[in-house]
Amino acid sequence: MPPKGEGKAKKAPKVKGLDLKDADKGVVTRFPPEPSGYLHIGHAKAALLNDYFAHIQYPGGKMILRFDDTNTEKEKEEYQDAIMEDVALLGIKPDMISYTSNYFDEIDKYCVKIIEAGKAFADDTPGDVMSTMRMAREPSVHRDDSIEDNLKRYEEMKSGSDEGRKWCIRAKISYANDNASLRDPVIYRCPKEQKPHHRTGDKYKAYPTYQFACPVVDSIEGVTHALRTSEYNDQDAQYKWLLKALELRAPFIWTFSKIQFVRTLMSKRKLTKLVDAHVVSGWDDPRFPTVRGIRRRGMTVEGLRDFMVSQGPSKNIVNMDWHTIWAMNKKVIDQGAARYTAIDKPYVKCKVNGFPKDAPYSEKQKLHAKFDLGEKDVWYSENLALEQEDCRTFAEGEEITLMNWGNAIVKNIAYQKSQTDDVTDGVNSLGNVESIEFDLHLEGDFKATKKKVTWLSLDQELVPVELVDFDYLLAKDKLTEEEENKWEDFLTPKTEFKSEAMADCNVWNIKKDDIFQYDRKGYYRCDVPPTKEKPGVFFKVPSGK
Repeated sequence: MPPKGEGKAKKAPKVKGLDLKDADKGVVTRFPPEPSGYLHIGHAKAALLNDYFAHIQYPGGKMILRFDDTNTEKEKEEYQDAIMEDVALLGIKPDMISYTSNYFDEIDKYCVKIIEAGKAFADDTPGDVMSTMRMAREPSVHRDDSIEDNLKRYEEMKSGSDEGRKWCIRAKISYANDNASLRDPVIYRCPKEQKPHHRTGDKYKAYPTYQFACPVVDSIEGVTHALRTSEYNDQDAQYKWLLKALELRAPFIWTFSKIQFVRTLMSKRKLTKLVDAHVVSGWDDPRFPTVRGIRRRGMTVEGLRDFMVSQGPSKNIVNMDWHTIWAMNKKVIDQGAARYTAIDKPYVKCKVNGFPKDAPYSEKQKLHAKFDLGEKDVWYSENLALEQEDCRTFAEGEEITLMNWGNAIVKNIAYQKSQTDDVTDGVNSLGNVESIEFDLHLEGDFKATKKKVTWLSLDQELVPVELVDFDYLLAKDKLTEEEENKWEDFLTPKTEFKSEAMADCNVWNIKKDDIFQYDRKGYYRCDVPPTKEKPGVFFKVPSGK
């Protein structure tokens, strides 16, 4: 469920630089994730841009969510279901959901066609040797084998026989091309392990590579514009060659930059290791760059979309700072985030002299000063709770402001141990404050006071809460190639910080996923609503500062 403090979603404006060739003839885009893991923020950019082009930049277009399920060794139905959920978390509603496996029979026919055309051949060169030969620009000994032999070996592959599993099919493009992706790439192969496909079972024994299946299915499904990150630039030539060789219509390729963030792990292998080692709570851990992780941290669909669209025209791969995206998110959540108060424990019990009423009382106040979000109950009484951090800065006789109430003069300060008049940087240097007495001075000028503090009446049903903040998982902005091999040495020792507090009585009404603001503390998302038995758990939402 999306966070409820997102405010009213606004229709995103069209952005300059995000133009597609021949868009007036119709736009069909596709987002083709492999169901081998959870989506991260890099996938989110691709998904959101595909959705943006089809539904906002060019209204009336069509977006396809296609599962590239061609690798039985990595893929699971669990990941397929998770991606469905992640796409929904991004606020995307695909016009069509498809699977590459739906087209295995057609892709097979195209493989036969390209072999019969003399533009592909069967090869049994071991993988490591093949890689070395491709780097050295050396041709396979089977490159000029007969079409009949190639077709026979392809049939052996499809049967799953021991002999067939030794072979693969390679496109016959150019073994010595300057572009390595054109050096006779593999287009069909048998998995090392004959595991059942999570959708087709044991029906197929040989599978197309993504590089072969993707252009074929793009053409079959009527994709007009294929969005690809700039890391695929070298493979674009292969994409176009295959479509031409198969006499299939070629979509227009639109390139965008891959997104990277400082102090962030994007590798599925590395993230899996952290999950398995229980360094984090799971794939939805708010320290993870996964879609469900950043959403759980408090990222909104609108904030995420605004950021991705603003980055869309860029072709440069840069290591970005998270501050920018969280600053955009703040603009979204601020207009829908109610204001409440929480006081850190252990708090200081304070007595108000001259309280104007015979008993505690409450008043209705706006949940947000600028936006109409409803009202809350604010309780007033002679018994208050203030934060220790504030109270340690007070001096007797000083006038301070109790926020949203009025001024008060500090009369008596009792310390938990012997106290002198020594003050360092405005903070008492010996001991914590035990209690304070105030004289109300409501007619005082709040503009003249330097200290404006939050407070809570103790004569209300306060809510116990746990406030949680997080640091980056990596202690270094970017790892060198050598450091990548020992990345675990660069993990931040402590990345989760919890504190206990008491919140005002209105927080009892907070629901899971609500985003709001605690005065002077920042924005928070409710992860676990409070109950009479357990405190509420609230994750701090970064504001971009």
